[in-house]
Amino acid sequence: MRKIYIFSAIVAAVFFACKNEPLWSPLDHELTQTISNRTQSGSIADFILPESDDYATLPNQDPKNPVTAAKVNLGKMLFFETGLGLEPTYPVSKVAYSCSSCHIPQRGFTAGRFQGVADGAIGFGESGEGRSKNPLYQGDEVDAQGARPLPVINTTFVTNALWSGTFGSFGANAGTESVWKQDTLVEINFKGLMGLEANNERALIVHRQVVNKAVTDSLGYTAMFDEAFPDIPVSERYTRQTAAFAIAAYFRTILTNQAPFQSWLKGDKTAMTDQQKRGATLFFGKAGCVGCHNSPSLNTLPHQFFALGVKNLYQSGHNVFRTGPSDKRNSGRGGFTGLAEDMHKFKVPQLYNLRDVDFYFHGASKKSLREVVEYFNNAIPENPDVPASQIAVQFQPLGLTEEEITDLVEFLGNGLYDPNMTRYAPAQTMSGNCFPNNDPLSRVEMGCK
Repeated sequence: MRKIYIFSAIVAAVFFACKNEPLWSPLDHELTQTISNRTQSGSIADFILPESDDYATLPNQDPKNPVTAAKVNLGKMLFFETGLGLEPTYPVSKVAYSCSSCHIPQRGFTAGRFQGVADGAIGFGESGEGRSKNPLYQGDEVDAQGARPLPVINTTFVTNALWSGTFGSFGANAGTESVWKQDTLVEINFKGLMGLEANNERALIVHRQVVNKAVTDSLGYTAMFDEAFPDIPVSERYTRQTAAFAIAAYFRTILTNQAPFQSWLKGDKTAMTDQQKRGATLFFGKAGCVGCHNSPSLNTLPHQFFALGVKNLYQSGHNVFRTGPSDKRNSGRGGFTGLAEDMHKFKVPQLYNLRDVDFYFHGASKKSLREVVEYFNNAIPENPDVPASQIAVQFQPLGLTEEEITDLVEFLGNGLYDPNMTRYAPAQTMSGNCFPNNDPLSRVEMGCK
């Protein structure tokens, strides 16, 4: 009897000890091993994103702009502030747009349509898809982007901004100083900044936004600038550069760390479905996606650029503005460096929250994640203007079955989906204006008074 009692006690102890442990399945073991084999450390923890408020752990910070709570709070407000839109082409668009006009939280912080348009557009629809050109503007007068706008999520893993990696003095741009004088905006790289800081200063200029002491006073931001930048002389404190620094600090905290895959990596083995686990195993295994998408944000570090032969924005059948066959942005990295070997190559993007996007690749040529996966699976370039010699050697047929394609799409669409991106938006801006847009039609469609 004593032996039976002891055995029962041991069983009970094991049961209660394990009751709260994660439930491991054969799929979990296979996925864990597959991921571990693709990391330098041998640990799946390599793919865990930081916590948004753990500022010290956010990678790739600019030494000139360490992340602080005061900067993050200011940057979050400025990013959504339509009151900065003070240099539109026509007065009708004054204070009618913001940075977030093209980077909408519920759209994965990218545009709700194939091309982002700030100044010169009206309307919003349900989540940005209803934005259209203001009839008062000619097509070449609007502030439109020549490539599909990249999302501003997980950008703490970005060292050089834009599809071409043009902005940022370090990383991929080390040694490219000879091309920084191609125009006054690229000359910002001579300031010795990281990609987010350099690009944000450029963006405030390009997107016709104004930051100075008079503006910060009138909108009520002066005290926030004082708190965020106490070490910068007052004469230099209220500028596009300090605003760019604040927005960059904010960007580094926009992390999809509540996605099911992130929860799974941190120990909750019930966070993903079996189908998502099968898709993740394909991503890190047979499909080989991790060969390029190998950072915690599933972009690539250090940044790499590849030609996949996809169509450019003007070729994709959309009614676009301010881009066409002669747009050097169609050449990707080569449009920046001017080097023949860089032509038609674009940066490897991050992969979280793609479900909300609806348009994919730099030219918005695909309209679903399944189309994207099928494009990689078939590996047949679609753009006749891209020479075969430029196509990445990694762009080879994957040999996935229809079922495997479905599983991989499920992982990409839902396993990597953080459902709560609106947590990064403010309740209101200091101006009290509607955001992300403040034109009359947008206000009606957003229900904002």
